[in-house]
Amino acid sequence: MTATLTGVGVGPGDPDLLTLRAVRVLREAELVFVPVLDRLDADGAAASGRAETTVAPHVPPDRLRRLPFALDDRGGVTARRARAWDGAARAVVAAVDGGARTLAFATIGDPNVYSTFSYLAQTVRELRPEVVVETVPGITAMQELAARSGVPLCEGREPLTLLPATAGLALFADAVAGPGTVVAYKGWRRHPELLAELRRQGRLADAVLGRGLGLPGEHVGPAAEADGDVPYLSTLLVPARRDRRGGKL
Repeated sequence: MTATLTGVGVGPGDPDLLTLRAVRVLREAELVFVPVLDRLDADGAAASGRAETTVAPHVPPDRLRRLPFALDDRGGVTARRARAWDGAARAVVAAVDGGARTLAFATIGDPNVYSTFSYLAQTVRELRPEVVVETVPGITAMQELAARSGVPLCEGREPLTLLPATAGLALFADAVAGPGTVVAYKGWRRHPELLAELRRQGRLADAVLGRGLGLPGEHVGPAAEADGDVPYLSTLLVPARRDRRGGKL
């Protein structure tokens, strides 16, 4: 029997936002891998990550396996990040070599949208080309923010642009100058720059910000009212200019 590795999108962090298919795949998998930060806490243990917390109600603890990743690294393919990718892939391959045939990797959001899973899958394919790689789509942070704020992502002929704030202000500014909705992930330290650009282009009033979406203590509100404490995994939604119902049809 050929082994299958499935990247499962588990949504922004609320266990209730897993799809029925995601829950089924997680429950049927022999092993479920979850990404955690590759730094130890004061007790010398890896702290549970958002993905692990999200799937915990659906997966028995004895089938969960933590994979350390350099989740807080910035600036491209760092040596620490590359080592983590390789180590995670070796752990998956070891499970396959040990006889496991149904493996899942739980990832926040969607496995095909800015996900660690794509790097893991690429390395596993290189080490064991016979492993079948599949994905289960998940609800993204931008979808959750649109739902929580009551702001549609796109209407009619409007384009939708999704980008990471880590890509730089110029890319964000060009997108905001366009005709559609713009969503920026990973605002974090660039948040003041993003707000300044929105203010310059007259787009700040309608922009909304989501912090800790799907988690206890989440906050959704006008981007202009956000203080400086914006987490790395924040979501900024800038809706397209809309002057009347159906105006973009």
